[in-house]
Amino acid sequence: MRAALSALGISIGTLTLVLVTGIPASSHSALDRQLAALGTNLLRAQPQSNQKPPVLLPREAATMAARIGPVSRTSAVANTHAIVRRSDRTDPNDGLGLNVLAGQDDLLPAVNGRVRSGRFLNPSTNRLPTVVLGHQAAARLGIPRIVPGQEAPQVVIDQTWFTVIGVLDPIPLAEDLDRSVLVGWQAAEQELGFDGHPTVIYVRADEDAMEAVADVLPATVYPKLPGLVQVSRPSDALAAKRAVNSTFSVLFLGLAGVALLVGGIGVANTMYISVLERRSEIGLRRALGANRGQIRGQFMTESLVLSLLGGVSGTVIGVLATVAYVTYQGWPPVIPLSAIAMGTGGAMVIGVLAGMYPSVRAARLAPTEALSTG
Repeated sequence: MRAALSALGISIGTLTLVLVTGIPASSHSALDRQLAALGTNLLRAQPQSNQKPPVLLPREAATMAARIGPVSRTSAVANTHAIVRRSDRTDPNDGLGLNVLAGQDDLLPAVNGRVRSGRFLNPSTNRLPTVVLGHQAAARLGIPRIVPGQEAPQVVIDQTWFTVIGVLDPIPLAEDLDRSVLVGWQAAEQELGFDGHPTVIYVRADEDAMEAVADVLPATVYPKLPGLVQVSRPSDALAAKRAVNSTFSVLFLGLAGVALLVGGIGVANTMYISVLERRSEIGLRRALGANRGQIRGQFMTESLVLSLLGGVSGTVIGVLATVAYVTYQGWPPVIPLSAIAMGTGGAMVIGVLAGMYPSVRAARLAPTEALSTG
């Protein structure tokens, strides 16, 4: 039982090592695929929020940005500062933490968004009191989807009823749109008193020219004071999340090392106690002609096998657990060979170190002393 528990300590350490390397590697691979699908060539330009009075971008800011050579697509949204409600009977000051944005009808291709149900704004609905809900906005308003053939739901923005014509899928590179209610540009001007000045410009550009476009974009959309316009690259936020995951992976790797160390101490303790309890066996073997090297080899081999069994079992369980978890998450399973090698190799090294002192102690026992003690 003592030997089994010692091997279990090694197994847990190896299992942890495989998990904390395999899961982040799989997450990394999934994120790379996601970024490749979404495109890392999106830039976001907006005025700095701490300016008083607020900076007003030109009405034609998106069109001005489209004149930059490497730019392939632009669009814009603007905060109307209106309040949306599910019903005219709810608190008129409770906007559920949602933004009402005026959106141009070419917004979805610019941010790589998709409609989950219904349809998006278009030139024919641009002047009508219709809205499209972001993913989170739809959940908070209790309108998860648009059902064909049924009467379209409505929401109240300020004091005007708007018909919901679509619900969007989550947009990873524009998470602020997930919490937004999108109104047609002209409808916002007619119904909500919108002044026509955009607050966020989305720009798609050639991947190789992103830095150059980012440098000239502020002066292009706000020539008067370009220093008051900040430009960000939304894909960097996803990369930052990956960096945070890597930081936690280093922490868990340290914990795995501690678990392996504790397991090694358990093996060393087991082998040391084994020497004390098997003195008579050692004395008998020595009396029958076994030399010190053979005694050392016996206990060293036992320690190595014990650690190796724990390491192999921990590695196998870790691989199976990692594959099960990443499959559940929908990620591609990626298990670094270095993790498997480190788990098994680390267990072998620990086995050698843990068995070194007990095997030397066993070899030094004199046959007469061992037999008399036994």
